[in-house]
Amino acid sequence: MSFLAREKKIYTLAEGLTTAQSFAVLGSEEKFKRHKHAWQVWRTLKEFGCKVYPVAAGIKRLDGFKFYAGLKELEGKVDVVVPCLLPPDAPTLVEDAMAAGAKYIWFQEQTWAPEFEDKCQEAGIIPVQGCVLKHKIYRKPWGFLHPCYWHGLHASKAVSRRF
Repeated sequence: MSFLAREKKIYTLAEGLTTAQSFAVLGSEEKFKRHKHAWQVWRTLKEFGCKVYPVAAGIKRLDGFKFYAGLKELEGKVDVVVPCLLPPDAPTLVEDAMAAGAKYIWFQEQTWAPEFEDKCQEAGIIPVQGCVLKHKIYRKPWGFLHPCYWHGLHASKAVSRRF
C-alpha cells in the first residue's frame, strides 16, 4: 500500500514570516491555562501547520503538549519568538531570543515598547509588529463578531488545518 506524500502548503504571514518557520510562543501560566491570547496564538499557529513550541514557566504539559520553561531550552530550534507578555514582564526578551537563535521577534498588540527597537538592532533580530490572529480565517457569521477579523480584514490569510 503506498501513500502519496502531500506537499506542505506554505503561507505568507507578516513582514517576511511564513508558516514554514518554527515559532516559540512566550506567555505566562495564566495566559495559557485560561485560554487567553498566548493560548490562542499557540493554537492558531499549530492550526496553520507551523512547528510551535509553547514557553511558560510553571507548566510542564497542557492539552497533551510539552511546555518549555524558557527560551534558552529551545536553542537552535526556533526562528521566531512570539511574546504574549507585557514589556515589564519580559525584561530579558531580546537577550533570551538571541540565546535561542531566533532571527525574528513577532510583537503582538500591547507587547511592543520603543526600547525593544534598539535592543533588537544590537542583537541582529528583526522586530515584526502585528497580531497572529488577524491571519486566521474566521467562520461566518461568527467571524464578524471577532475583533481580529476586522483588524485583519486585508491581511494575508493562512488556511487552518486541524491537528
